[in-house]
Amino acid sequence: MTIKFSIITPDRVFLNNEADEIILPTNTGQMGILTGHAPLITALDVGVLLFRSNKKWISLALMGGFALIQENNLTVLVNEAESGNTINYDGALGALENARQQLVQATNQKEKVSAQFSLKRAQARFQVVK
Repeated sequence: MTIKFSIITPDRVFLNNEADEIILPTNTGQMGILTGHAPLITALDVGVLLFRSNKKWISLALMGGFALIQENNLTVLVNEAESGNTINYDGALGALENARQQLVQATNQKEKVSAQFSLKRAQARFQVVK
């Protein structure tokens, strides 16, 4: 048995697929989803979604959202999603370095929060592309 899943962004259906196993980046840590999983709704953090299909692991960068699992169907609603083949390695590396520098240079709470979000986003994108 497999899990049917959809990743939906505000402007399109990013992906419709089936997987043997899915790992979600939730706000409380990574969560594994297998067939027969109990019904659940959870908030997603900025991070990497992994799924295994045909014995191959595939990773996608997600930019926060929600996931609903019900009867071996997973619906993921996210602000943004990217696959590794659409991310430029040098661009992702540069964004990661810039985000780290922004965090070091942040002088107030607002700048720190913004820099932490930028760093989390850059880390997810770099992790997917490397």
